[in-house]
Amino acid sequence: MNQARLYSVIVGPHISEKAAIMAEKRNQIAFRVANDATKPEIREAIEKLFNVTVEDLQVLNVKGKTKRTSRGKIRQKSNWKKAYVKLAQGQEIDFATAV
Repeated sequence: MNQARLYSVIVGPHISEKAAIMAEKRNQIAFRVANDATKPEIREAIEKLFNVTVEDLQVLNVKGKTKRTSRGKIRQKSNWKKAYVKLAQGQEIDFATAV
């Protein structure tokens, strides 16, 4: 995979209460990824960009919420993809210094 694709696969870390608990207890980190990204691409991108070993990877599609605008119209937020990455024992990603 070329360098440009590596950077476009990972959109960024997904920060939430659930993600913080999973990072602390299970050594799993949540990422927002590109909608067209596959599991092998996500695994390769994380291993090369952060120099870690991915032990397990779970990917899910998050359906966009339906919102009502100020003029009463109903709009659909975009769907997006999330990846839960389990790192090998003793490894971690420091987002302040990584990439």
